[in-house]
This record gives sequence, structure tokens and C-alpha cells, in this order.
Amino acid sequence: MDHRSDAAEPFSDAQRPTATEAEEAVRTLLRWAGEDPSREGLLDTPGRVVRSYEEFYRGYAEDPHEILSRTFSEVEGYDEIVLLRDIRFESHCEHHMVPIIGLAHVAYLPRSRVVGISKLARVVEVYSRRLQVQERLTAQIANTIDQVLQPHGVAVMLEAGHQCMTTRGVHRPGVSMVTSRMLGVFRDNGDTRRELLSLLSKRSSVSPFE
Repeated sequence: MDHRSDAAEPFSDAQRPTATEAEEAVRTLLRWAGEDPSREGLLDTPGRVVRSYEEFYRGYAEDPHEILSRTFSEVEGYDEIVLLRDIRFESHCEHHMVPIIGLAHVAYLPRSRVVGISKLARVVEVYSRRLQVQERLTAQIANTIDQVLQPHGVAVMLEAGHQCMTTRGVHRPGVSMVTSRMLGVFRDNGDTRRELLSLLSKRSSVSPFE
């Protein structure tokens, strides 16, 4: 069953242009920018751009629900917060198709089963490898973990720099955007939320915006 939803839906293979058509579109953009796509330095650029798009947007081909489907119950009754902090992610703004680069912090309070920590990072990766707005990206990650694992609560916080703001438009470098989605006990229980925020306050030295 395909659980993919929201605005970041992929086209079917039948609807997708061919690689040749995509490369011709890149040549059109190069000409529009004032360049000559036939000059030596740009001859291979259309192919490189198409291959880079395959990497940038590979999240359309993956199902995050399936990634979380394998869980573990042998955890000796563990019932405290699981927090994966400082997950670097790279996405692209759907309005200008320029990078969004930041850190994701993902937490959940298990009910009876836990999932491998790499799977949490992969869920972030799948959704970020689509055209996004940060608010929707935050909600998609949290909602998917909540739907599949059905824990007592889920919390997702993203902090990111948006090149649509730093390299164009208002040109304000150094600005980061923070979004959060709290579900279950992280929304309803003040003590649990404060415990999470205390864990998050112990910052690392990771710089996500490079």
C-alpha cells in the first residue's frame, strides 16, 4: 500500500519526461540565462544537472512508512525518550528550487516497540529529498513516525538556512528558521516537553549551514 501523501507527490513513470527531454530543458534555461549551451564548458552540463536532480530528489522514489515498518520489542521495558539530535539534512525550496540546509532533531516516547535509529534519519532524508517548505517537511516527518510506530508521543524540530532568502531576494545571510511539531505527550504533558527541551539544550558543535 502506498502511503505517500501531501503536496510532494511524485508523478508516475508514465508522466515523467525522459532524461533527453530534461537535458533539453536545461539547455533552454542556459540560453534564457544568456549562455551558449554548445560551448565546450557547457556541453556536458545538461547531463550533469539531470544526474544531480536524480540525487537531489530521490525521495520521491522511496516510501518512509516502509522504512519504519521493521521495529523491535526486546528493549527490556525501555519507556523513556528516544532522541536523535543534529541530523543534517539538505532539501530544496519548492518556490525557487534552491537549497535548504539544516539540522533535524527527532524524538519519540515508545509505547511498546522501538525502531533502529538509522531509520529515523532515513525518514528525514526521504522527505527532505523532495521539493519542500520547511513547515510541511516538519509535519511529514512527525506524522509518519506517529502513524507507523504509534508511540506515546513524537517531537520533531528543524532549524535550517534557506538560500532563497540568503542568496537572493532580501539577501540576509546567517538567518535560520526553526519549526516544530509536537504530538501526544510532547504536546499535552509539560514535564515531558521540558525534559525534551532540556536534552536539546545540550548543544553540539555541529554547524549545519556549510
